[in-house]
Amino acid sequence: MTRLLCSAAGLLATLLLFAAWHLGAGAVSIALPDLWQTLIRGHPDYDFIFWDYRLPRLVIASLAGAGLALSGLLVQGVVRNPLASPDILGVTGGASLAVVVTTLAWTGAPVTLVPFVALAGGLASAGLLLWLARSQLHQPTSLALIGIALAALFAAAIDFLLTINPLEINSSLIWLTGSVWGRNWSHLPLLLPWLAVLLPAAVYLAYQLDLLSLGDDTAISLGTRVGRVRIAALLTAVVLASAAVSVCGAISFVGLVAPHMARFLVGGRHVRLIPVCLLLGAIMLVSADLFARILMPPIELPAGIVTAFIGAPYFIFLITRYRHW
Repeated sequence: MTRLLCSAAGLLATLLLFAAWHLGAGAVSIALPDLWQTLIRGHPDYDFIFWDYRLPRLVIASLAGAGLALSGLLVQGVVRNPLASPDILGVTGGASLAVVVTTLAWTGAPVTLVPFVALAGGLASAGLLLWLARSQLHQPTSLALIGIALAALFAAAIDFLLTINPLEINSSLIWLTGSVWGRNWSHLPLLLPWLAVLLPAAVYLAYQLDLLSLGDDTAISLGTRVGRVRIAALLTAVVLASAAVSVCGAISFVGLVAPHMARFLVGGRHVRLIPVCLLLGAIMLVSADLFARILMPPIELPAGIVTAFIGAPYFIFLITRYRHW
């Protein structure tokens, strides 16, 4: 417990540090005293930037990062593979394909429609995955392989659509790379309710996921309904990832890297991993969005590019470390 409390306290302090940096840095810099004054009493020069632009962006990045990290933890618990993440299930690909099809078919589609389309696409891809794997849910490896195949199929469909529609490619590329740019308070209802409902569900499933890590036979002998637990955890992970992707686009590697960092800090029990994963996911996406804004001003990079630069080398390291899988 001491290890958990120390890790959580350190991560919370790190998140607050990045949050203050995120709120103060940018084309218009806000000094720390002015930042505090704006937060407490308001400031005529910074109220709009703080309350209507940077603070909602910070909140959205924190919630989306936390949701992706928790989703990755659940997927790895179900598949029992350290290289698993929401991306391998085709959730991100399904959401991306739905957005691309909608923007190409309906060029005048309102921007506010995109998150709902992405959420529907992610859930539809999850339903397709469960239907295709309905007879193999007891085999985590088969489930992962079907997800990889679906993700590849969705990626090929996206590339084909963008290739034959070169004039409309720009409207989709920004979303496909993942970004928190332009997010505001109106996007909060697309994330917060899902986290509020599914976080308790993840905590409830934590003990069963610990048993699943011992193997199906052991889990069954201890009274666990393996099939139901696997479906419940998978659906929880899919909805969390779909909600995050629907708001921030196809941001990758957060769901892969955060659970590994959490295990390094607090061990393998899921009930301890959950709060640490949430904090790590929030830190990763908030810091990625921060660096995306300040690395090449006035150009703003998509946050998904930053997470890919961080996550891809770590993924290669994991492959070499777990080459016996």
